[in-house]
Amino acid sequence: MDSFTHFNEQGRAKMVDISEKSETVRTAVAKSSIFVNKQIYEGINEGTMKKGDVLAVAQVAGVMAAKNTSQLIPMCHPLSLSGVDITFEWHVNGDTYQLVIEVSVKTKGSTGVEMEALTSASAAALTIYDMCKAVDKGMVIGNTYLIEKTGGKSGDFKREDEQ
Repeated sequence: MDSFTHFNEQGRAKMVDISEKSETVRTAVAKSSIFVNKQIYEGINEGTMKKGDVLAVAQVAGVMAAKNTSQLIPMCHPLSLSGVDITFEWHVNGDTYQLVIEVSVKTKGSTGVEMEALTSASAAALTIYDMCKAVDKGMVIGNTYLIEKTGGKSGDFKREDEQ
């Protein structure tokens, strides 16, 4: 088990020691989405949802989730984030209303921010669900995935098959 840094001498999971890793600028971009009905689509765009400005609240939830990822995911290191940016884009095709959430996270540190970006995108989608569930509980949160990451020992990653 010596070569597996995620396990201790008893073979149990541990938080990896990153104290010897170099500090570099690290970025990650993740996406998620939520499929809603026409009534929710219109309510969000017209600002008439009863719980308030859905996208503004989802934006704040996503930023908070990125900042608090280590409190949710047991082996994640607490990070000092340099920036979190969240964008929303509607994809409408006939009677299909998909809100795509894209999150960019940046830090200068010893470990990457992939989990922060993924957690942020997930929390934003869950917040939209929460704010709209009184209208329709049949919403579907779509695939959540890493688009790209930069920095660190493992190098850069860019998804070739954008979903």
